[in-house]
Amino acid sequence: MPSSGPDPDDRRVGMIGLGLMGTAMAGRFLSAGYRVVGYDVDPSRTTDLGLRGGTAADGSRAVAESCRRVVLSLPGTPQVRAVLGEVLPVLRPGQVVIDTTTGAPEFAPEAAERLARLGVIYLDASVSGSSAQVASNEATVIAGGDAAGFEGSRDLFDLVARRAYWLGPAGSGLRMKLVSNLVLGLNRAALAEALALARALGLDLARTLEVLRDSAAASRVMDTKGEKMVRGDFSVQARLSQHHKDVRLMLGAAERAGVALPLSVAHERVLDAAETAGLGGLDNSAIFAAYGHPAADGADPGRGGGPGPPPLSGTGPESSET
Repeated sequence: MPSSGPDPDDRRVGMIGLGLMGTAMAGRFLSAGYRVVGYDVDPSRTTDLGLRGGTAADGSRAVAESCRRVVLSLPGTPQVRAVLGEVLPVLRPGQVVIDTTTGAPEFAPEAAERLARLGVIYLDASVSGSSAQVASNEATVIAGGDAAGFEGSRDLFDLVARRAYWLGPAGSGLRMKLVSNLVLGLNRAALAEALALARALGLDLARTLEVLRDSAAASRVMDTKGEKMVRGDFSVQARLSQHHKDVRLMLGAAERAGVALPLSVAHERVLDAAETAGLGGLDNSAIFAAYGHPAADGADPGRGGGPGPPPLSGTGPESSET
């Protein structure tokens, strides 16, 4: 178990949440010679960190007691709220909480204000990119919160991202992350739908992807997810269910801001069909399977069984939040 008391050595970093993204970040920190103290509610993930050279903590509090800088990588705002409530009694002035979770933007100012009363800096520092992109230092960090705290955390951001942006006060990073994820997700959905059309028209999918990459329609998504769709390789880099959660956050934010997002409403319906088909735990490239990819569980919808392309007409469901 890690020793108590914040470590003044900034080469010791706390990690709370060791899922795909948290594990990728911890790996980057360890490879750069940082000492990582980590915890996850799944004991096997915490144990795995210890086997990889990190220190396995027995709870979130132990992480916060041991490290001046604590990185959160959690599924959503409810989990962040719970963890902050747990560690609040042991936080001390001078500590920095770096929350990389994609969550509700309106929560960030609340968290920042609450921690500021303790002399603790809270940064919402979402990561744009998959766990594979983090592992190869190709992601982007989009942050809001205390500017000095952001600058003081650049050494960590530089290990997981090729660029780190500070957008302004707490919540700014999360708002920008939703904007970024809207474009990213629709690009991925458009590619899936295009490949579904290509297949229906009798075109070779590998050749189709090659042409698309060399055409005016080219996008970075084709490089990161195109081959996975063509091969039916839905091994997880970022789960489909997580992006579905993000789309619900976008729709909730848009509703509060009074702006319509008709493409995102349609996208949410496609993702809902994919989750209904049991694809939520697969990589987000498995959105292609919602169009009847033969590698997916269930039969091609054109032959009975499995989900078909969901109807995209009409106004769609009410906006929702997680």
